[in-house]
Amino acid sequence: MPDLPNIPKEVIEKVQMSLLAMQRYSWEQGVTAQAFLEQGNMPLVIALSREAANRALPDGRVADIGHSGAVTDPCSVGEALLASVQATGDEKMSHAYDGLLEWALHKAPRNSKGVVYHFESTKQFWSDSMYMLPPFLAASGFYTEALLNIHGYWNALFNPDKNLMRHMWDDEKQSFVRPDHWGVGNGWTLAGLARVISSLPESLSSEKSSLVSMAILLLDGVLSYMRPDGLFHDLIDDPSSFVETNLSQMVSYTIYRGVKDGWLDTNRLPLADKMRSAAREKVDEWGLVQGVCAAPTFDRPGVAPEGQAFFLLMEAAASQL
Repeated sequence: MPDLPNIPKEVIEKVQMSLLAMQRYSWEQGVTAQAFLEQGNMPLVIALSREAANRALPDGRVADIGHSGAVTDPCSVGEALLASVQATGDEKMSHAYDGLLEWALHKAPRNSKGVVYHFESTKQFWSDSMYMLPPFLAASGFYTEALLNIHGYWNALFNPDKNLMRHMWDDEKQSFVRPDHWGVGNGWTLAGLARVISSLPESLSSEKSSLVSMAILLLDGVLSYMRPDGLFHDLIDDPSSFVETNLSQMVSYTIYRGVKDGWLDTNRLPLADKMRSAAREKVDEWGLVQGVCAAPTFDRPGVAPEGQAFFLLMEAAASQL
């Protein structure tokens, strides 16, 4: 059980309200809906899923704003959309879910091995996709496809010299577009792995064990760079980059989920508590989590929907222990 006291209800409500007030692209809609799903707030999950369905493209992608060309990002709302369909039987959301699944399984651009690209205009893999796509596929029961993409992204982006994920790989040029060990990209990977591990059935115990080994390897790599204050640098191994808040929330979330699901030892909880405490200190009077890798340019500290959402996800995961 985490040693930190429960955060006041009014602080959680301020974080929620600030999140709901933010404009959102598809991945932001997805992580927002997932945060409320894991908090057990089905009315908001359904409301967010309805709007994702309302902004569906003919090819099946949902939550589209401005048509960014994102391939995997729209899939981040998939688990919440599925839960909403199961809760309501709503025909429009059901149609949107079926279309999104068809997109993910068959229509999305991918390489010859079946690994899905991050954007439709380039043949690139991003560490972000570890969170956007495989959890949706696993929650929908398509475990083989989820595992194929996880291993595809891992093989392209994992750096065994530092046990960290690089950010962007060009599969056509066979070179890195952005070789940096971006903090939030490593956080997306850890959180995505934790969700898929939770979704895999016992019949896939060896596959689950493989993912657990990957998650622990990456977790230890990330934690080796944690600052004394419980935060990280935006580029994990570059102390000249700015100090960033969201990775601490994402790592805490992963640890709490891992302990709850039985694949992490409880001796990691003090580290999760330290990072959680550091993130709590960044919540301002308006409920904005300050110091995260900031939208919309992600090149400075500030605020972002995923920073708000992962505060809520972290608190929800901690409350389950």
